[in-house]
Amino acid sequence: MGIVLAHSLFTDFDINLFKSGKHYRLYEKLGSHCITLNGENGTYFAVWAPSAKSVSVIGDFNYWNENEHHLNVRWDSSGIWEGFIP
Repeated sequence: MGIVLAHSLFTDFDINLFKSGKHYRLYEKLGSHCITLNGENGTYFAVWAPSAKSVSVIGDFNYWNENEHHLNVRWDSSGIWEGFIP
């Protein structure tokens, strides 16, 4: 199974703005972002999928296998799934 580390670019303030429909810079948080986490380069992914039962990142890097690289759902009922793939 592919490694997806629990990591978030969202603060509690971001989530409050998101839930109230007043977060005007979501492009900085949602989608994919190349970052360095604990000295390791990789990509942070975040999507809003409130009705999803699971969310995976797939591509040629994992041979289009939907059973690898599962994102983590946030605990705050925002419907946001996220994670960091080294």
